[in-house]
Amino acid sequence: MPATSPTSPTTFFKDLSAGLVVFLVALPLCLGVALASNAPLFSGIVAGIIGGILVGVLSGSQTSVSGPAAGLTAIVAAQIGKLGSFETFLLAVMLVGVLQIILGACRAGFIAAFFPSSVIKGLLAAIGVILVLKQIPHVVGHDPDPEGDMYFLQPDKENTFTEFGPRCLTSSQALRWWACCPSC
Repeated sequence: MPATSPTSPTTFFKDLSAGLVVFLVALPLCLGVALASNAPLFSGIVAGIIGGILVGVLSGSQTSVSGPAAGLTAIVAAQIGKLGSFETFLLAVMLVGVLQIILGACRAGFIAAFFPSSVIKGLLAAIGVILVLKQIPHVVGHDPDPEGDMYFLQPDKENTFTEFGPRCLTSSQALRWWACCPSC
């Protein structure tokens, strides 16, 4: 198979159709992250478009992956709340972007090796647990507070852990008893 350049005219239509599919998948995710973060919906669209174009142009890799991530929701929502406004959050993001460009120009990527992989894995596991717990009411058909689903704290002053904590504890105790019961 002959090698083709990343911008070959022979692969243009395949690249275009692949880009369309990625766009159709990423668009609802961008809107969802923006909505769940209490940010304007348009900012989610702009972030998805700019991020997709910049990563495609600057990465130099044919297999680079970029796009919205559910883990960003908690971070963005917390920072918008802490900073007080979306505009202040945007300023902070711009300053951090400039800092990242400076660190990249200084070839400071080796600093990432000092972060233990267990910290990263723990963060990702916590995000996964939150996502799964938020879906349990929908799976079992019990959703007494549908308006609170987008936020960690719900209008009834409860959250995922306070609503399911006692039930999970009781279930785990029952499973431990079952495992220790010799006659079962």
